Amino acid sequence: MNCTVNIARDTYWLGASDRRLARFENLFPLTRGVAYNSYLILDEKTVLLDTADYAVGRRFFENLAGLLNGRPLDYVVVHHMEPDHAATLSQLLDNHPETIVVCNAKTLAMIGQFFAIDLNGRAQLVAEGGELCTGAHTLRFMMAPMVHWPEVMVSYDTLTGALFSADAFGSFGALEGDLFTNKADFIQNWLPESRRYYANIVGKYGAPVQALLKKAAGLDIRLVCPLHGPLWKQDIDYLVGLYDIWSRYEPEARTVAVLYASMYGHTEAAAVRLSELLTERGVAGVTVHDVSSEDTSWLIAEVWRCSHLVLAAPTYNGGLYPAMENLLADMKALTAQNRTVGLVENGSWAPASGKAMRAALDGMKNMTVLEPVVTIKSAAAAAQEQALAQLADVLAADLARN
Repeated sequence: MNCTVNIARDTYWLGASDRRLARFENLFPLTRGVAYNSYLILDEKTVLLDTADYAVGRRFFENLAGLLNGRPLDYVVVHHMEPDHAATLSQLLDNHPETIVVCNAKTLAMIGQFFAIDLNGRAQLVAEGGELCTGAHTLRFMMAPMVHWPEVMVSYDTLTGALFSADAFGSFGALEGDLFTNKADFIQNWLPESRRYYANIVGKYGAPVQALLKKAAGLDIRLVCPLHGPLWKQDIDYLVGLYDIWSRYEPEARTVAVLYASMYGHTEAAAVRLSELLTERGVAGVTVHDVSSEDTSWLIAEVWRCSHLVLAAPTYNGGLYPAMENLLADMKALTAQNRTVGLVENGSWAPASGKAMRAALDGMKNMTVLEPVVTIKSAAAAAQEQALAQLADVLAADLARN
């Protein structure tokens, strides 16, 4: 059974969703699966925009054969060589010896790294501003290096206003019925997974994303076609605005995420009590997260969402509890920045986790640590209740000021 959708003039979606994959890149847990999007333009010349992952290869090739209906495949455009989009490229070229690969020079080199195939005479190289005319349609190419690999490019169809955006504007999650989203649907059904996707997959590369947004600003974009997640034909300004905020490392919400690690529950108790004190002071939307049980990808998404963070952790082997150490390492690797942070440390005889957390934050850009740093020895007593209240006061006042 062919599952394809006409999304614009002569333009079809022929992707598929994988609802069985447990972890994206064997790292990020998928509770709702993931979609692999591919597109086909049936013009005087036929052009396929990216292939698909092996996991959905059978459906992808069935969809492609159904749409071509015996026509040759003239071109395949490779926007991004990561295997979740290009794993079936070699098989495609075996099936269609007539097909010309349209790519940039960096992509061509990567194709040779992944596949032992000879593209001599079968590759058409494009660079910034290059075009491919297929008849009524003209694809204009823009390089988007490090969004999120160095070879990435995007293309814009001057006829339909479709932006084929590679991994930009993507999301975790399988598609369900309607391919398209809009602002209201996105906020209700897609925003958390899209934020998690951005923060963990693309988040490190804010400056390259900003460069791509500047290029796209001059285009009349009427359709956004990412390689993962839903497509957009409404509220595109909202989507671009989100990417602008995320790529400038600015928070979506002025609120507090309390991120704690706890061995026996005492640090957890202090973290929960602090969240209660913040709520009592009128801080809305406070969230509390156990860094030992919640996947780091969701914690990173909260770091991107919230303006203020509280990190609470025990001392472990004279240093920092490993789960918190891992979170801070991931924050640094993804270039998290521009946040205000409160610290709560615990240690039964020589508390050192506060110093370790501060040192990790010092290695990031524009991370403001508030005073007081709350120190607990084993379990919170009256003095620590007072210190937690002081920290809650400082956090609430800082949120009110800005």
